[in-house]
Amino acid sequence: MRWPGLRGAFILIGAAALMIIPTVLVLGGKPRPAAVVAPTSLGSNRDVRESRPLRESPVAQATPTATPSAAAPTPTATASTPRPSVAPTRSAAPPPPPAPVVPSFSHVFVIVMENHEYGSIIGSAAAPYINSLASTYALATNYFGASHPSLPNYLALTAGSTFGITSDCTTCYVSATNIADQVEASGRSWKAYMEDMPSPCFTGASAGNYAMKHDPFMYYNDIRSNAGRCAGHVVPFSQFGADMNSGQVPNFTWITPNMCNDMHDCAVSTGDGWLRSVVPTITGSAAFRNGGVLFITWDEGSSSAGCCGDAWGGRVATLVISPRSIRGFRSSVAENHYGLLRTIEDGFHLAHLGAAGSSSSTPLREYFR
Repeated sequence: MRWPGLRGAFILIGAAALMIIPTVLVLGGKPRPAAVVAPTSLGSNRDVRESRPLRESPVAQATPTATPSAAAPTPTATASTPRPSVAPTRSAAPPPPPAPVVPSFSHVFVIVMENHEYGSIIGSAAAPYINSLASTYALATNYFGASHPSLPNYLALTAGSTFGITSDCTTCYVSATNIADQVEASGRSWKAYMEDMPSPCFTGASAGNYAMKHDPFMYYNDIRSNAGRCAGHVVPFSQFGADMNSGQVPNFTWITPNMCNDMHDCAVSTGDGWLRSVVPTITGSAAFRNGGVLFITWDEGSSSAGCCGDAWGGRVATLVISPRSIRGFRSSVAENHYGLLRTIEDGFHLAHLGAAGSSSSTPLREYFR
């Protein structure tokens, strides 16, 4: 009678166990939702996003869609904004310096030496004073005479043409407007000083070391045929010192040394010494210091080197001496006698005579600051 009771007890215990196990299993899965719900009630945004992805997904999808559409114009505007700002920066850069121009001259002095190529003067031990001037002021290193022999070059320097003259003739007079006419017509003064000329307006072909072929003003009919005008403007060099000392300095001063001092018949050292004795009188004057300029050139070289159209008188040295000269400046621009005449005309604001008006006749403008 005991066994059946005991067996019934086991059966009851087993049935109870069978009921408890599912209950535990069921209850064992409930803490997870509770853990999820608890943070939600605490307001954790991170946990909300992690635990509720499905409910928030419609919002999340709407937000990214709206964000690109709102942000799309911004990158475009941002990318285009720097472009206009860069362009003005480039355009606002300082412009290049203006091209040099010939300054206005108060007084112009011209000294013409004779018959030496550039290389026999520049760098020569026989010409220390000339080379010191080149170092102190400015030098044309690619400058050429107009022709051969002497006379055509003097005519080119004063009227812009050789007039077809190919010799040192002494009766081949010219009826042409010249730099003296231009200067005088503008209300300025001029004078040509000829070393060893025996008397003002001397009409002879030569006298001692004076040679008419180096005196272009005696070839122009409107000067030589007008005795009063000629005597007042074409004078012996002996008057030069007195005029400079008295302050009666012409606006345009031409100086021709005699046949020895211009290096034609004498050594380079002789001409160098003569310039040493004359040039300081010019550079020390108020006429020079206040807007003046001195050009020293050679009429022709010993070669037929040339440039700039019809100029083939050899390569010669030319010095540009002025308070406004760029110190020690050397220019390799191709230039010639016609360009020198043009420079004088530009500095006096005059029209260009003959070949001085040619585009190939470059004015000597780069030497000035």
